[in-house]
Amino acid sequence: MLKNFVAFLICLLGALPSTAANRNSSVIAKQAASETTLAAVRRSDAADRDAKGNLKKLAPAEHMRRAAVYLSVRAFEEARAHWQTLIDNYPQDPRVPEAMLGIGRSYFLSKDYQPGYAIFNQIVQNYNGTKESREALNFSAASLLRMGRFAESAARYAEYVDRYPNGERIDTAHLNVIDTLREANKPAEALQWVARTRQRFAGTAAETNAMFAELRLYVAEDRWSDAVNIADQLLKRSFSRAVLTSQAEVAYLKAFSLEKAGRKNEAFNAYLSVPDSIESYYGWLATQRLDDLAGPSRTQIVSQREERVNSAMDSVAELYPAPYRQAILNASKSRKLDPRFILALIRQESVFKPLAKSPAGARGLLQLTMDAAQKYGPGAGLNALRENQLYQPETSITVGAEYIEHLTKLFPQMLEPVAASYNGGEDNVARWLERAGRPDPGVFTAEVGFDETKGYVQKVMSNYRVYKRLYTADLIRK
Repeated sequence: MLKNFVAFLICLLGALPSTAANRNSSVIAKQAASETTLAAVRRSDAADRDAKGNLKKLAPAEHMRRAAVYLSVRAFEEARAHWQTLIDNYPQDPRVPEAMLGIGRSYFLSKDYQPGYAIFNQIVQNYNGTKESREALNFSAASLLRMGRFAESAARYAEYVDRYPNGERIDTAHLNVIDTLREANKPAEALQWVARTRQRFAGTAAETNAMFAELRLYVAEDRWSDAVNIADQLLKRSFSRAVLTSQAEVAYLKAFSLEKAGRKNEAFNAYLSVPDSIESYYGWLATQRLDDLAGPSRTQIVSQREERVNSAMDSVAELYPAPYRQAILNASKSRKLDPRFILALIRQESVFKPLAKSPAGARGLLQLTMDAAQKYGPGAGLNALRENQLYQPETSITVGAEYIEHLTKLFPQMLEPVAASYNGGEDNVARWLERAGRPDPGVFTAEVGFDETKGYVQKVMSNYRVYKRLYTADLIRK
């Protein structure tokens, strides 16, 4: 979800800073300027209200500007107020479809899907032929998906394919039909769409992505021979940036399928072919599976593989610090969390920079948004939090731990879904888990539907592996 939110903000606001990991002093200066802009807009709004407290009529461009400022910090109600005021006062203005799309997206991002769906449908009906209409059709399908109306969602994505064969999202619409049909428990129809997608996008990254969807379907359906065959085809293709998987991920799924098919020796060699390193998530999973499959005659092979990675982790220990130790221990122990997992999240979210701020308005060590802080702050004993308080390390750690505890209760079997939820939302993770069909971390991670979230999970878990190697559960250096 964050990836989509940032992309939407870029459309509205132009070029924005990159991740917190790349921030420098000039970005901090821009951050202060954005906080000043937000405060100025709120002061102006307080002054620009009538006797009933409603926003006064402003120039259309000013309503759009103020809505964009509010959206940048996920202040959805305040953003909607400006979009709606523009619509009410300037019904013929060319920016009305954009304002309506903003309202719909704000509901979507706050997981209030029904009102967003209704607005998306209005745009489709009233502004046919516009870019906003195409976007609204896509988001109406996404809303139906998140409301659990899978067959309707698949039909809506298919409608996009039929109505806009050259639309901006035509390749992802095909792929969404495949995955949504799987969630509708229609695997045969999903495979028909795999064939249709491969034919339409032959020789492109979209065809590779359709083949990857086919592999995941076979794994979920226990069709092990089919999974091995399509994995072998995939491993012969190139893996460009537009491809939604990697050679290591496909190789792991092939090895997993061989193991499930009872072909243990072939599975061992297939796992062994997945290179392991500090940053190789699937290499780590493969090493764990090798431990189970090795047997006395191959123990040394696995031990040597583990020793190489352990030595590499020891050599970069200074890159994995454990600051804020007492605050992390206090927040984690009462909630039965592994403090090393919290460190892994902080390292990925902010690189331990308490003043980090993302383009989506997330702040602090654990990059909390205001809506998350308002939801989980009271449970942590912190009420009426303000934006600037999220830069306080102890506040960020305490509220973040409250949120992480909530996620671990939702997904108690693995940490991968917890990390995925932190980045991509628990409603999406629940669907991906259901689609995976089994509690294997590698199979689940392959099903993660957002490229950014999948990469995030792998980085967080790789961080966690190193922290487990370097620190005790009390965050004492081993």
